[in-house]
Amino acid sequence: MSNFVFVIDRDKTPLKPTHPAKARQLIARGLAAVYRRYPFTIILKRKVENVNPNKLQLKIDPGAKTTGISLLSNNLVIWAAQLTHRGEQIKLRLADRRVIRRSRRNRKTRYRKPRFLNRLRPDGWLPPSLEHRILTSLTWVKRLIKLCPIGLITQELVRFDTQKLVNPEISGIEYQQGTLYQYEVRQYLLEKFNRSCVYCGTTNVPLEVEHIVPRSRGGSNRVSNVSVIAGKNAGLKNVRIKTVRTKGNFDVRRPNKTVASVSRNHIIPVHRKDGYSYSFAEL
Repeated sequence: MSNFVFVIDRDKTPLKPTHPAKARQLIARGLAAVYRRYPFTIILKRKVENVNPNKLQLKIDPGAKTTGISLLSNNLVIWAAQLTHRGEQIKLRLADRRVIRRSRRNRKTRYRKPRFLNRLRPDGWLPPSLEHRILTSLTWVKRLIKLCPIGLITQELVRFDTQKLVNPEISGIEYQQGTLYQYEVRQYLLEKFNRSCVYCGTTNVPLEVEHIVPRSRGGSNRVSNVSVIAGKNAGLKNVRIKTVRTKGNFDVRRPNKTVASVSRNHIIPVHRKDGYSYSFAEL
């Protein structure tokens, strides 16, 4: 799809967007000039009387990392764009600023009076990364209103029920009685794995709570992603499984126990001719 070109007259009154081919003809004939490169806009060299163009519909699909924007004319998309937010960059910059400010404690700097009652957050305060997302979207909405006649703005609002994704039949009080109902995390894990190490099956030894998929590789803190292991097996997180398959989970047979549901994140595919067999291999 080729985006239409925005058109404004000599008084900067927004007109109906036109096809790129027609915009090229207007510029070649000297009837218009380039007003802005992006979004590409041309300005006519005359004033248009009795302007009453068809109103366009602006649709916004907000997201955490990107936001989609589109303009529709009679249910036909004539212009679309995608905004990439800087939320993660802002978060990192704030972390760098915090480190620099804390380093002042170890430097010889001039004496400054302590702060007092200036750390309260005002009403309606938002984290900078989230505020940036809102302000960027508003900026583009105001910019498009100046470049084309918009009569309706529609924003998509979506809410996800994460518990229903796991259990489609959940309802009522079951939302308050999750996996850890009447349990503490550690006690739940001990009972789930029969108070034994998931790697070697050892019992009656101190057990540690460990992530199945490490946080460094995108693992979460959900109970489904943690297990209990013996201290001597703490290094087995870096162990990979060699297999001919690359999808799904696996049951790995060890000398004294079978470890069930090993994530595919711990798998390295190899070419084997004897079927779906696998074994542990240190990397």
